[in-house]
This record gives sequence, structure tokens and C-alpha cells, in this order.
Amino acid sequence: MSVAEPEIAVRRFQGDGLELVADEAGPKGGRPVVLLHGGGQTRQAWGTALREGARRGYHMISLDSRGHGESQWDPQGDYRLEANARDLARTVEQLGQPPVVVGASLGGLTGLQYAADGGALQALVMVDVAPQIEPEGAAKIRGFMESAPNGFASIEEAADAVAAYLPHRTRPKDTSGLMRNLRLREDGRLHWHWDPKMVSRDYSVTRDLDHLRAAARRITVPVLLVRGSLSAVLSPDGAKDFLSLVPHAEFVDIAGADHMVAGDRNDAFNAAVFDFLQRHS
Repeated sequence: MSVAEPEIAVRRFQGDGLELVADEAGPKGGRPVVLLHGGGQTRQAWGTALREGARRGYHMISLDSRGHGESQWDPQGDYRLEANARDLARTVEQLGQPPVVVGASLGGLTGLQYAADGGALQALVMVDVAPQIEPEGAAKIRGFMESAPNGFASIEEAADAVAAYLPHRTRPKDTSGLMRNLRLREDGRLHWHWDPKMVSRDYSVTRDLDHLRAAARRITVPVLLVRGSLSAVLSPDGAKDFLSLVPHAEFVDIAGADHMVAGDRNDAFNAAVFDFLQRHS
């Protein structure tokens, strides 16, 4: 017997002075799970996890962070962790109950900052990020985000750039799905779906993370750290350091996954996350 695909609706939240756009799926009365993507991504990065969670009865919300996807760009170019955490706090207020927060890279640090600011949550899943990350890996991400300031002449040109950035993935024959991460600007060229001010200012994820170490020590809710075994961003030492800060945290190393764990090994990622949530229901 086939299982019907969950319906996905677009929902708009009021962040800290900005409108945020999200995909929402699953029963409204289910346990809320907020998915926060990494820097330079959009809410579409969680498509498989969104559907899997909805099928399991969770109330899933995949959010475009400020300056990303269809969410508004900040006029002052404020993309600090504190600003993202305030957006999350406003979103949680509109949900009406503390959620589980699942954050990848920048999204994981946003969840940690939200917890540091006293935000209410049921559990925290941090995906391939921790207060100790590798500078070379972080620089690679920033380098990719800065690599095409003038955009692309075609979607194939953009796909070539992604293939060079993610050589461990097979380049898809159909590149049309990439349009979800691009926008056509007035110059007639395709540009990534994020505010260029995010990379034109010093909002590197390697900056000002020391205060998050103290925040990590204060976390009492269930925590899962997920690492991609091929990651150049979160090393085994970085994971070990986080687990020393949060002794009750659980840890999963996903074989064959790089920094974008959910995209590289979505089945293994979903199994790890939803098994964790089921055990801490």
C-alpha cells in the first residue's frame, strides 16, 4: 500500500523586522520541527527531510533564513548569528510552542545562539557544525559564495560551478531543479538566491564563536550532533570538543557524506535524526 505524499504549503512568518518564507507540512498538532538551512542554501535543501518528518506525524517547518531564498533581505545587511536567532525567536512565538530545531552549518549555529539567548526548544540537532570548526573548510564555503559576483549566463554554467564545488556528487543530467537556488536579475544574468551583502561583509562563520562554547555548556535539552565523515568543516576533533562541552549529547558520523550531510546521504540522515527524536519524544 503506497503512502500518500504529504501536502506542502507555503507559510509566511514575521521575523525580527523581516518577512520569512517557509514550507510547512504535516499535521498542525504534531510536534513542531523547524529546519534551518546552511549559508547560501534555501529551504529547498530540506525537501526529503520535510516530507519524511510529515509522514511520521511531525509538524515540519523549513524556513528560508533572512537574505536567502524568498525571505526578505535586510536593508542594513545584518546577517549576524544574533539577527538570525532573533528571527527564530519570532518564528517560535508564532508557532505557539517550543520546537525541535534542526540546523545545518549556519542554521546549527543559529539554533545554538537561540538557545544561548534563552530561547525555548525541545531538542537541538546540529548538522556538521560546532563552536570549533576548521578554517580551511569554512574558507571553502565563503570562497564559493564569493566566486560568481557577476552571476551566470545560463543554468548550465551555474551547474558547472556547483559540480566543481562538490566533486564527490554526480552532476545531474537534468539541471532544471537548480533554478530554485537562482534568480534572474535586471542584468539578464542568473544570480544565487542570497543577498550579496552576506559575503561582502565579515560574517564568516569562523568569527565570534567562542561565546557559543559557554552557550553549549548550558544546554540541557536533548542534543544530537551529526557529522559528515568526509567533512572539511567539522573535524573529528571539533566533534569531540563539542561532546566535551555537552556531555549528554549524542553523536552520529554519516559515512560517505560531506558538509551538506542531508543532501549527500538523505536516507541515513533522516534515519539518524528521526530515530533520535523518537527516543526523546
